[in-house]
Amino acid sequence: MQVSREELLHIANLASLKLEEDEIDTYLVNLQDILNFANIVGKAPVDNLPEAIGVNDNYNVFRKDEVKVFEDNELLLNNAPEKERNMFKIPKVI
Repeated sequence: MQVSREELLHIANLASLKLEEDEIDTYLVNLQDILNFANIVGKAPVDNLPEAIGVNDNYNVFRKDEVKVFEDNELLLNNAPEKERNMFKIPKVI
């Protein structure tokens, strides 16, 4: 299946991409390569392969939530767009 110029422009429009005229041919080739590869992967023989949920038995590891003292609060707050009473000031979230 070949991707037409009109299909590419439609996809670009859906993705809010502004393609220049000289880029269209390059994007057509790249999109066609991607679709061809997806077809190859889709035809891979997987009939006798076991189902795999994950590659290994790793799971999310969370660190303990600990308060740490920062030595130079003023240096830390220099990057804050707004600050109040020696703290970051953020918009109210409800």
